[in-house]
Amino acid sequence: ETACDSYIWDVNGQTYSVSGTYTDTLQTVNGCDSIVVLRLTINKSVETEETAEACDSYTWNGKTYTTSGDYTYTTTAANGCDSTTILHLTINNSVKTEETVEACDTYTWNGKTYTKSGDYTFTTTAKNGCDSTITLHLTINKSVEVIKRETACDSYYWNNTRKTYTETGIYYDTLQTIHGCDSVIVLHLTINKSVKTEETIVACDSYTWNGKTYTTSGDYTFTTTAANGCDSTTILHLTINN
Repeated sequence: ETACDSYIWDVNGQTYSVSGTYTDTLQTVNGCDSIVVLRLTINKSVETEETAEACDSYTWNGKTYTTSGDYTYTTTAANGCDSTTILHLTINNSVKTEETVEACDTYTWNGKTYTKSGDYTFTTTAKNGCDSTITLHLTINKSVEVIKRETACDSYYWNNTRKTYTETGIYYDTLQTIHGCDSVIVLHLTINKSVKTEETIVACDSYTWNGKTYTTSGDYTFTTTAANGCDSTTILHLTINN
């Protein structure tokens, strides 16, 4: 006989766990001895252990496990007996976190600069050796630049800054949008100067100037528009001798 681990001999009801030759004596119906010889081979079952550590899941002998624990798998060894493997499994879970951020124009996160809204991920290794993934929900609000062009004579009062400017140049004012970002207003200002000239005239009885006749000494002005669009004013210092 061949058995795994142990064998119960039905002749005498005894259990054997070691290979060997065993005998038992019975009596036949005629009262004589009947010797029964058992040649027994005992094959041992095999039991082994494995220890594994994995992130999130572990596939073993065609089955996937997601929880830590002890699991067994039994098959038939070459000697025809059970071959049992015990798996001591530790499952470490990956870490997932989320961040929500709102920024103006750009946002630097984990060494990288982003200029567009979107969802971005950054993965590193957690203390348990598994992935630690952070998802960034990013909203980028744009700053606003408004360009304003103005031309004025002599001076210009800008409501934004509440200042009067007398020189040509580029001036700035910064406000905030509803998203908290800068709204920059750029004023391109051209200041054209008014022109003032003077004339001194001495005449007898009367003097005609720019279509008008004067008979009395005095200072008179005549204003027209210069080529730059501003006033061109001439002051006449007139002396009338009668």
